[in-house]
Amino acid sequence: MLDGNDFPDDADMGFWERPYTVTGGRTKPSIQLDLMSRVSATGGISPEGLQREHAQALRLCRRPTSVVEIAALLSQPIAVTKILLADLIAAGAAVAREPHLVDSSNPAMLRKLLDGLRKL
Repeated sequence: MLDGNDFPDDADMGFWERPYTVTGGRTKPSIQLDLMSRVSATGGISPEGLQREHAQALRLCRRPTSVVEIAALLSQPIAVTKILLADLIAAGAAVAREPHLVDSSNPAMLRKLLDGLRKL
């Protein structure tokens, strides 16, 4: 049986909010973002004055950073991170670029890729 001493106190865990608090109860982002989408700040909005999680995400976007990397650095679930980033994009504070996909039906491209991997 667990007692109150089995759980770390707030000082050990750092400040943590439940995901539904961070997102205002929303479960889906307003725009679609791929895990590998690269998000970067536009410089149009300062992190000061934003909700803490939005400000943290915006600071991470000073250079183009993938959605999955931002989620890891924020220690937030992907769904929560996508909602935060979609909010920033909708406000004009950030922009997202979809990942560039390689045409896997092109044998010459695949050969170049394989050659490059072998050189590693």
